[in-house]
Amino acid sequence: MKSQLIRMLTLVILCSFNTSNASENALELEHTIVNYNASVQGADPKQAYFISLLALALDKSASRYGTFQMRAAMINMPQSRTLKMLAENKNIDVAWSMTSIEREAQLQAVYIPLLKGLMGYRIGIIRKGDQPQFDQLTSLEDLKKILMGQGLDWPDTNILNSNGFNVVPGPEKSLISMLLKNRFDYYPRALFEPWRDLARHSELVLEKNILIRYTAPIYFFVSKDNPRLAERIEYGLRLAIDDGSFNTMFYNHPITDGMLEKSELDKRKEFVLHNPLLSEKSASLLDEPKLWLTIKAANAIAVPLYN
Repeated sequence: MKSQLIRMLTLVILCSFNTSNASENALELEHTIVNYNASVQGADPKQAYFISLLALALDKSASRYGTFQMRAAMINMPQSRTLKMLAENKNIDVAWSMTSIEREAQLQAVYIPLLKGLMGYRIGIIRKGDQPQFDQLTSLEDLKKILMGQGLDWPDTNILNSNGFNVVPGPEKSLISMLLKNRFDYYPRALFEPWRDLARHSELVLEKNILIRYTAPIYFFVSKDNPRLAERIEYGLRLAIDDGSFNTMFYNHPITDGMLEKSELDKRKEFVLHNPLLSEKSASLLDEPKLWLTIKAANAIAVPLYN
């Protein structure tokens, strides 16, 4: 997997894309430099997915918008700081994040769910030996009593709180240690996320019975001062969706490979939550089935809306 990630990142970061299919008749062709915030290259497969998908969108759109070069800013900032710099149009041209009404007001969203809604399918990491506690859960009210850990600046924290769950927020890099220190008992993660942490921490296991689900698209965001880049990325992503290359990348990338089998959703009870942070524009995308992944667990329970 490491070699595959290195090949992907070598392709998308080190080169300018002088694509062979650039049309001489295309309007306003230009060379675009796209800066993004990143940690150490290749260290995070999830990050590699978004970088590769951005490169795919820019490459697909080259015949209309021109050549491009991607550059990693390597600032490695918290998400909230990254989005603030993006809003101020400083050093970063594009970022990827779960959306919210507030983020769409501050930034220009590219309204294509980059993970086909997968971020809203949550299974949990727990301490080894704690599964019997979760085997006793029989109702929504039981689940709400469980202390759940989430990131300080994650929209998920507000989503869970608004649905009546008991959330302990913390810095992203501290959440695993907080779980190990009994600060909370359940760490909800998207279906593709738990596996690296479980491989690194033998004292943690995957909880077997619960699936929490809500509509939670991740988008590319750019500054509102850069609408042309947003237009270009959306154009390229839609071309990739239509020609199948988007799905090819999604289903064959290391972060999604084998996730459904390992998650054993057919054995889980599904709790369907309301997302109060979802804008009308984002909700309207549900009318485009090709943008979404549809997964069903064994049993679904819808949580009543909270006022």
